[in-house]
Amino acid sequence: MERFSVPPQLNIDFYCQHAEHLCASYQALFNRPLLTDPYDGLKTYALFEADFALLSHGIQADPIFNFANRAALDLFEYSWDEFIQLPSRLSAKPLAREARQQLLETVNRQGYIDNYSGIRVSASGKEFMIENAVVWNIVDKQGVYCGQAARIDLL
Repeated sequence: MERFSVPPQLNIDFYCQHAEHLCASYQALFNRPLLTDPYDGLKTYALFEADFALLSHGIQADPIFNFANRAALDLFEYSWDEFIQLPSRLSAKPLAREARQQLLETVNRQGYIDNYSGIRVSASGKEFMIENAVVWNIVDKQGVYCGQAARIDLL
């Protein structure tokens, strides 16, 4: 299985709409665009190829990742198919999950956090630090909560 496979065409309608929600929610909360470079074509493709890691999860009781761009797949060492089946809590070691849960609860209350740092774990078990990540609530055009997203700038 290719690690960096792209989102399947079968779900392109969902991902086009999801990309709109990601960008609009980010813009509304931070008063700046998620995509700062001009892009040609679909936002979904531009987000997937962005120079920052971007991932999101849905609203399940145990949220499952529903998007990761190429940089996030590389960082977490998962294929697309593996990542979008992964409960987001598994991106942290068991001892770090309580801190991660507190982060998510803070984001739920405030709508975002723009200076998150924490240890995450890749598919191979490698631990790595993310710093100054932005985590925000995703809402649709009607303001209905759709999940949470994270932007991790890669330096």
